[in-house]
Amino acid sequence: MENNSDKAPSLQPGAGASGKSVLKEIKEFLRELLDIHEDTDRDTTMETVKRDISFKGHNAWILVFSIFVASIGLNVSSPAVVIGAMLISPLMGPIVGVGFSVAINDIDTLKRSLVNLGVMVILSVLTAFLYFSASPITEATPELIARTYPTILDVLVAIFGGTALIIAKTKKTAIASVIMGVAIATALMPPLCTVGYGLATQNWPYALGALYLFSINSVFIALSTFVVSKLLRFPLVRYANSRRRKNTARIASLIAILVMIPSIILFVKLLSEQVFLSKTKEYVQEMINYPGAEVVKYSQDYKTKQVDIYLIGKPVPQAQIDVWIAEMKTVPELENVVLDVHQGSDQSSEMAARLSSEVKAGILEDLYMKNQQVVEDKDARIRLLEQELVRYRSSGIPFATISREAKINYRNIEELSFANNIVTNFSRIDTIPTFNVRWNRSLPASTRESEMNKLRQWLEVRLALDTLAVKAVN
Repeated sequence: MENNSDKAPSLQPGAGASGKSVLKEIKEFLRELLDIHEDTDRDTTMETVKRDISFKGHNAWILVFSIFVASIGLNVSSPAVVIGAMLISPLMGPIVGVGFSVAINDIDTLKRSLVNLGVMVILSVLTAFLYFSASPITEATPELIARTYPTILDVLVAIFGGTALIIAKTKKTAIASVIMGVAIATALMPPLCTVGYGLATQNWPYALGALYLFSINSVFIALSTFVVSKLLRFPLVRYANSRRRKNTARIASLIAILVMIPSIILFVKLLSEQVFLSKTKEYVQEMINYPGAEVVKYSQDYKTKQVDIYLIGKPVPQAQIDVWIAEMKTVPELENVVLDVHQGSDQSSEMAARLSSEVKAGILEDLYMKNQQVVEDKDARIRLLEQELVRYRSSGIPFATISREAKINYRNIEELSFANNIVTNFSRIDTIPTFNVRWNRSLPASTRESEMNKLRQWLEVRLALDTLAVKAVN
């Protein structure tokens, strides 16, 4: 009782203290959960980054053969092969080296990184160029086309993938699975292979677009490395000459600014383009509806801010088109978009040409696929009916011929009858050909049984039946 009375007055003040204690514990838990400073091995990380920069010997040969593997995968549109090539490719080293060396003001490492990055790009593009020049398959596959221009998705993957990569490298025991996963996610190799394809086929837009995609990925990976290295407070490289140290720091800062400003601008641009494409697609799918008319194709052009819609079926009145245009103006990010509707009856526009080529080809392909399915269904039904017919014919026993032959072979038969018995075990139904035989009464039982067995075997061979029944009747 005394203990309880002693504690009672302290309940009110203790509530605040308890609340502060909980907040402190939560703060401590979050710090332990998210803090990466204590588990960072700075010396080992610096050695690892510098070691991975070099491209010679084994790394050079691994790069060449991984480029060959990736080119084959792109050429035959096999994602699995491309992923396998990215797993064995040593492309990340020089790019991480660029961001890391800028963060620690290490000009010598920056020079090595840039030189090896240039060697890596030239060697990769040359290898891909040689492969695609010799390959008999020159058609651009979906895997190749997907690497011809960067999207906001590529930028985001490069940012977060690069951040995950440098964090994995700075851990005291580097996480190999993260490093390999980032190599796949950031997809540095396929764009270089696509550059080689563009040069081999003289498709300059593909080559430039793929090189642009590679540059974007590289810049954001290096930028993520730079930011994480600064946050982890890696020690700056010290120079005996203070003037050189200051100049180096200025150059590194200038490089970081020159990289960051265009990167931010590019990020905003790609984000705006992705929003435009997403908004226009959503608007067309949800709002462009008219009874009797159907949207067969639409295109979006971010540069000109124009959306072209191609309709077939019942002509849409101009009043309804004006309503669509007015409604689009009210959608955020689509105020300045020009909506142009093309209809099948409008022969004065390019609709006729488009309809007779792309759209018509798509319609005919759909019709072909549907007709092909109908034909396959009919073929399956014909095969089923043919099987049933064969089965029916097989049950048509030439009873007159069989009975005459049976009487010649078995003189003691006095009467022979035949019927198809339908039998079921309540899980399936089957038809069994059954012969009923009446023998001469004077025939001994043992002889009768022997004759029955012979008759059964003869009927199976004569009629080519695996299953039949022979029964004796009185």
